[in-house]
Parts: sequence; structure tokens; C-alpha cells
Amino acid sequence: MTAPAARPALPASFTSRTAALAVLSGAAAVIAAFLVFEHAFGYLPCPLCLQQRAPWYFAALLAALLAVTPRAQTRLRRVGLLLLTLVFLVSAGLGAYHAGVEWGLWPGPADCSGGGAMPASASELLGQLERVRPVSCTEAAWRFLGLSMAGWNVAVSLLLAAVAALGAMADAPGRSGAPGSADTDPASAAPASAKSAGHSGNRP
Repeated sequence: MTAPAARPALPASFTSRTAALAVLSGAAAVIAAFLVFEHAFGYLPCPLCLQQRAPWYFAALLAALLAVTPRAQTRLRRVGLLLLTLVFLVSAGLGAYHAGVEWGLWPGPADCSGGGAMPASASELLGQLERVRPVSCTEAAWRFLGLSMAGWNVAVSLLLAAVAALGAMADAPGRSGAPGSADTDPASAAPASAKSAGHSGNRP
């Protein structure tokens, strides 16, 4: 008989609800950050930046719903956290693609260059100035510790994916301290103790 795979050792206070609240806080902070960068500091988003925002809105909404589900609905929260793990992996993939475009590893979308041919006449130049042109996806407008916003999107997305995945395992059956486990359920532990005592009392 093969031994069951060992689960990561998690604190008893870390539950699926705790993970949902942590993911909600992280997603809200990221959403607030890119809105502040846009509206307070004037960093206009490029098309790829706008694309990367969609998973965060979805993740914040789903995490909020999971955080307010009844405490007994552990199975529902576990499924939701697994879905959040997938959402954050997709978010990390979108960020990695954008970071690769910024580093010149592969070309970006055709409508995301932010550039174009030089105008041939003054009237064409005026026409270009009147049109709204997309922000370039190929140039990182801001970097911190060598990472652009797309790079930080990858890092934070992977971090929250790990939190969501651990949260999905936190209330798994058989985990010490998980709801419904023998370690925390006196009703299930009492019959076992009584049975053990009965066997010991029957010994000659």
C-alpha cells in the first residue's frame, strides 16, 4: 500500500475563508494601484494593460462572494479558490506576454505599437493629432526593481495563485485542524474514544 501524498503544513488559523479574504485584499489593492497610476499620475494604459485588468476584476468579485459564503460551505469555497488559482495563472500569462513585448522577445499586437509612418504633409499631421492614438505596448512607462507593471503583474498573480491553491487545500478532508476532521470534531472523536475504552475494559 502506498502512503498518501503529504499536504503542505498549514496553520490551523489558515482556512479557505482566510484565503478568500487574502485574495480579495490583494486584488483590491492591485485594482486601486492601477487606477491611481492612471488617474492620479497620468500613466495611460495600453491595450495590453487594459486586457490584463479583466482577470483582476473577476478575481475580486469571486473572492468577495467566497468570503461571504456560509462557513459550512467549505466545498464551494474550495472549488471557487481552485477557479481563482486558474484565473491568476491566466493573469500571470498575460503579464508575461506583455513583459516579453516590452523586452522585445516577441512582437506585440499590430494596434499596440503606438507608432506609425511619418506624415507626408501638414494636413496629414493635423489629422493624426486630432485622432486618439493608442499608448505603446512596447515601452515600459514605469519600472521598479527592474520590473515594469506587467512584470509586477506576473509576480503578484503568481503569489495570489499560490494563496488560492493553499486555501483550496486548507479545508480538505483529513487535514489536521480542518472542519470535519477528527482533530476538531468532538462528536466523531467521542465514539472512537468510547469504543477504545470498551475494548480495553473487556480484556481479562
